[in-house]
Amino acid sequence: MRIYLIGYMGSGKSHLGHKFSKHLGLQFVDMDNYIEERNYKTIPQIFAEEGEAEFRKKERKALEELSEFSDIVIATGGGAPCFFDNIDLMNKTGKTIYLNIDPKILAFRLMKSKTERPLIKGKSKEELVSFISDTLAKRNDFYKQAKYQITHPDIDLDELERMIL
Repeated sequence: MRIYLIGYMGSGKSHLGHKFSKHLGLQFVDMDNYIEERNYKTIPQIFAEEGEAEFRKKERKALEELSEFSDIVIATGGGAPCFFDNIDLMNKTGKTIYLNIDPKILAFRLMKSKTERPLIKGKSKEELVSFISDTLAKRNDFYKQAKYQITHPDIDLDELERMIL
């Protein structure tokens, strides 16, 4: 079994992924952490030193590698489904779940987060809500290709398991 969690940054992919993988007895991989370990650099360093296009290539390579793993829950990066044919690869090789969370909730979570996120650095809450809404409008065509969709990341794990099995 291979499960991909997709959605915007701050939607709870890593949090839910940890809990859901334990619930199912599967391993868990956060794709951003995987990329950082493989490249000996943080995501912000890769963006700053090499640019977004180079980061997206590294992200694709990581996705190809992870798509070979078995019995795993993978929390993808927020933009991962939206580049190359990544969403097609995920749908072919596993079950995709879109965490479709309201932009105001995402902005609140991201403002509280201690994680450095290059795409939103320095934005006010109002700017952030607007930026998230605009970005989601562009990404939703990709996100909505997921086989499953949830609108609350606090979903009961048994309910989520029944949904995908």
